Order: sequence, then C-alpha cells, then structure tokens
Amino acid sequence: MRIVLLTQDEPFYLAKNIDFLAKNLPENTQIVAAVLFDASPFGKKESFFQKIKKTFKVFGMKFFLHYSFKYMAQRFKPKQKMPYVLKNNKIEEVRLDKSVNHKDSLEIIKSYTPDLLISIAGNQIFKKQLIQLAPKGCLNLHTALLPKYRGLMPSFWVLKNNEKETGVSVFFVDEGIDSGPILVQERIAIEGMTQEQLIETSKKVGMNAIIKAIELIRNGNFDLIENPDSEMTYYSFPTRKDVVEFISNGKHFF
Repeated sequence: MRIVLLTQDEPFYLAKNIDFLAKNLPENTQIVAAVLFDASPFGKKESFFQKIKKTFKVFGMKFFLHYSFKYMAQRFKPKQKMPYVLKNNKIEEVRLDKSVNHKDSLEIIKSYTPDLLISIAGNQIFKKQLIQLAPKGCLNLHTALLPKYRGLMPSFWVLKNNEKETGVSVFFVDEGIDSGPILVQERIAIEGMTQEQLIETSKKVGMNAIIKAIELIRNGNFDLIENPDSEMTYYSFPTRKDVVEFISNGKHFF
C-alpha cells in the first residue's frame, strides 16, 4: 500500500512521531511522499511576525519564552527536523506552490499513485477532489475523542475544562470539520499532565492508532464508529481570557 502524508513542517512534536510511524508501518506498506505545509499553529496562514505577536498576546511571556528557546534549540538539531526525518526514511518531501486543492497540486499528489492519504496536523481544508483522490480514502488524526472537541487545540481545551480523560481519533475525512466516520479511537487518562506532556502522549498514541488503522484498511475488515453532529462540541483558538481561566484552574502548559 502506497501512502502520501499531508502534514506540516512543525518544529516541536511531529518529526520524531513521523519517524516512529515510518519505522513501524505494517508489512508491504510504505510512505512514498509527504506534502509539507508551512507550520501554522493557529489554524490559518500568518506571517512569522504575526505568529510571534499572537503567541505573546494570548499565552503570555512565560509561554512565549519557553517555546522561543525551544524553537531556537531545534535549529541546532537537524536530525529532529521534518526534512531530515523524511530523507532518512526515503520519503520524498513535497512543497506545493498553490493550495492543496488546486488542480496543479492534485496532479502532483496523484503522480505518486497513493492508495491512501493520511493527514497529520494538516492545516488546510480538504475538498472533495482531494478527499477522493486515493482509492482507499483519506484519513486524519485528531487528538480528541470525537465527536467532542472538534476544531483547534483540543489538548488545551480538555485541560481547561477539567476533563479526566481524552484520546485520539483516526477518521475518514469528509468535507466537514472533524466530522467523518471514525476508524480507530483510543482513550488517554489525563492524570495531571501538563499540556506539553499531553501533546507528547497523544501524538505517540496517535501514531499507533494510525498504524492500527492502516492494518484495518489493508485487511479490508473493519467497523466504523459514528461521529454524530448531534453530539459534537467545537472549539476554536483560545483567547487571553481562556488562558487566564486555564491557569486559574491549576493547569500548566509545561
């Protein structure tokens, strides 16, 4: 089975998890290419300066300094960056000049003859032609127990809302937002984790859930879990007020 990843050049968490995924794929399965979008933690395209300004304004000085130092440190660790991980696993890196839904982009992706597309932190809205491009469909990893916590930054919101558990959902993408039928779902006990610890944990659990999903698709024997809109909750990017409440609830970012 040939897989094309749709992901982003995120500097903190993704590279080592993609490396784990690539090294633990089921037999006769390979990731042939990875479309790398520019990192966009806020769910939309913004300039580097806009990202810095927004991070400081919403999350405060301590958060800003922590991730600024972490970002600078990553610059001296090339083996922990996405381009290195892709090259080391013989996965072709693909950068698109246009929207992923543009006909030229679709032709580029199609040229790798994927059987399956997998979105991991994909930060663009996928339209019908892309969703249907691969014969076995398009999967997405969402780090929450859908249909609850659709949208952005579920690790923040489950902590702010004092949830006792969260999880990951691997689902078939449709034209909605985190609304497709679920193939694999795994639960995670939060147990006092910081947001950083929860992100690390959910990404690792998520990679194993993707591996399980690939195996199910390859065998062609699986039951889907409903993801009903009637039970959904949806969250967008937090405000400064949300962050203040997060901290007052005794939660920690790191």
